[in-house]
Amino acid sequence: MRNLVYILFFVLGALQAQTKMTSDEANALKEKVKALALNTNSIVSDFTQYKHMDFLSEDIVTKGSMAFKSPDLLKWAYVEPFKYQVIFKNETLYIDDEGKKSNVDLGSNKMFKELNALIVKSVKGDMFDDTAFDIVYFKSGEFSEVHFAPKDAKFSKFIKDFQISFNAQGDVVEVKMIEPSGDYTKIVFSNKKLNTPLDDKMFAH
Repeated sequence: MRNLVYILFFVLGALQAQTKMTSDEANALKEKVKALALNTNSIVSDFTQYKHMDFLSEDIVTKGSMAFKSPDLLKWAYVEPFKYQVIFKNETLYIDDEGKKSNVDLGSNKMFKELNALIVKSVKGDMFDDTAFDIVYFKSGEFSEVHFAPKDAKFSKFIKDFQISFNAQGDVVEVKMIEPSGDYTKIVFSNKKLNTPLDDKMFAH
């Protein structure tokens, strides 16, 4: 029964997503999202992540919390079914895999650096760059959905499409990153709070 419900939601969502926005609707959404992003200094949220791979019968589901502090501090803390933490800070990715710590220098790799910047932007939703993406706007029920396809051939080898869903206030409620193979990672946010004071200690590694 649960699988049937998931399938029905998927089909209904797909049907709703076929409605493209008019240029006026797209511009209105873009301005709303940009205004909210401009005035967002911090974000804290719970999330559920779904990793879909074609060779698996079910998605891999993980849960945790996310924290963002302007301009580019970002922390993902997974708590279920395992503990795993990543922090994007000063062009470095700090990883804590159940006590095993390591780091990756993002600044020395242009592709990783750009991916880091895109992940930060996707959290805020402000990715409206026509020079970097082919952008398509949809109406999907009570939400708006925008597809960002990278124009850079090298980057598109890693990410085929970013799909970001926004609520009526222009806030991000879901991010989906689709790989060229068709596999994807979908992150659904919940209990989200904007502009909560965050101590830099939260991003200690």
